[in-house]
Amino acid sequence: MTTVRGALLAVLVGVTLQGLAQTPVAIDVDLETPVGSYKPIYSWFGYDEANYTTMKYGRQLLGELHDLSPVPVYIRAHHLLTSGDGVAELKWSSTNVHTVDAQGKPVYDFKLLDGIFDAYKAAGVRPMVELGFMPRDLAVNPEPYQVHYPGNTILGGSNNPPKDYAVWGELVRRVTEHLVERYGKAETSTWYFEVWNEPNIPYWHGTPEEYYKLYDYAVAGVRAALPGAIVGGPASTGPGWDKAAVFLDGFLKHVDTGRSAATGKAVPLDFISFHVKGQPKVVGTHVQMGLDKEMIDADRGFALVAQYPKFKGLPIILSEADPEGCAACSSKVNPSNNYRNGTMYPVYTAAAMKGLFELQDRHQVNLISMLSWSFEFEGKDYFEGFRSLATNGIDKPVMNVFRMAGLMSGDRVKTTSTGQVGIGEILKAGVRENADVDALATKGAREAAVMVWNYHDDDLPAADAAVQVRIGGVPAGVQRVLLEHYRIDAEHSNAYTAWKAMGSPQSPTPEQYARLKAAGQLQLLGSPEWLEVKDGVVQVGMELPRQATSLLRLSW
Repeated sequence: MTTVRGALLAVLVGVTLQGLAQTPVAIDVDLETPVGSYKPIYSWFGYDEANYTTMKYGRQLLGELHDLSPVPVYIRAHHLLTSGDGVAELKWSSTNVHTVDAQGKPVYDFKLLDGIFDAYKAAGVRPMVELGFMPRDLAVNPEPYQVHYPGNTILGGSNNPPKDYAVWGELVRRVTEHLVERYGKAETSTWYFEVWNEPNIPYWHGTPEEYYKLYDYAVAGVRAALPGAIVGGPASTGPGWDKAAVFLDGFLKHVDTGRSAATGKAVPLDFISFHVKGQPKVVGTHVQMGLDKEMIDADRGFALVAQYPKFKGLPIILSEADPEGCAACSSKVNPSNNYRNGTMYPVYTAAAMKGLFELQDRHQVNLISMLSWSFEFEGKDYFEGFRSLATNGIDKPVMNVFRMAGLMSGDRVKTTSTGQVGIGEILKAGVRENADVDALATKGAREAAVMVWNYHDDDLPAADAAVQVRIGGVPAGVQRVLLEHYRIDAEHSNAYTAWKAMGSPQSPTPEQYARLKAAGQLQLLGSPEWLEVKDGVVQVGMELPRQATSLLRLSW
């Protein structure tokens, strides 16, 4: 019996391993066939808690965000106009920029707001100025003004319409005027001014028509102080939801054919913003991501914009583009959110980036941003599972996929992969059958880069993928190229696995902290090496684990 059972177990193990084994994947990169420009859609970030900006780790992270990209990094934050004492809570911040005196006259206090924008300036990043939310003394029926997390924080008076839209417009004008005076016209003219956040859900306690009016007065206020300002909206939720699509369409119709409630003239619109989100969940004992949900949001939003010839060329800012909706909901609250600590978050982001570029190309629209609604949370446990880029000053693996993206430049070039799950299939069913082993490649001046990933919606064990990357079209006369191979996996660019190996300390020693800081940086897989070029072709082979991401950077 023991022998029979042993033989049966061996057969079962063999079947299991055979099921995990993958067919070798061939990826072909054609440097001579551009498919579009490589716009830095990755260099945008945001967060609810604007007051974290001026705190210890917030300032540190802003500097790191500046350093990850050769182009400007933009930062969007909620609560820039909210009343309060400037103390951050989960999903809450305040600047107290506007109050009224005993005679009912507006009083403006820019101290807290200046601190936030000064921190941006010091770090060398640029604000995407989100005009929200409503100051207490200006809000209709303001009490209760704040609802504390874990209550529904968007149900308070800070999301109410203004008592007087003209006063709202003047508030926006005064804020913009102050920013121009403090930071200069040339600088503020490079910023993006977005009106409100997700006004199609209870972030706005008014009707769509009241939002249009809010937008009109806000834009008029911005333009009165800064005539060349870049203004837009509506920052609505994912258009994959029919009601959100109707709201976005209604806003575009207002701009297309309506007149401004503030000026009686045409309604300005320099960019269109909306949000796209995935939908992870726990299936049995593992996390299953929802890349299809995020891609459907983008696909339907781009299609809607493309219906308006007047707007088709306008920049589209996905002012929140994330695997799911609640950055402040830790894995203690929602166990599926523990994906944020490890390699799933960066590999998902890599696959999403290519998908968004492909959908942009399909609809012939002008995508400039996939803003990651992720920053950091002060005073929380290490690796608590918030959607964040760093934890207590330690960079998480996801930070490194943005560093990889920052090392790419020039034009996107053609790639093919025998392991690709195409965007059409992803829109229909996500990545639930075979893994998506694919690549995004660019060619710049005397360099090329290939980002390669092995992604699956289901976070389950699997055999490594044997990947052979053929890079053709290396310029004539180049005999050797220098390869730098960067990797995000369990052993590289991963402070989370290093932290777990230490026993998951919540009070790491100085020596442990230094090791974690180092582990959180983008790391090479081996040393740089010179590769021979044969007939304009370079070959690179690798074993790529499931949910891992590589960047092959070539220079000559």
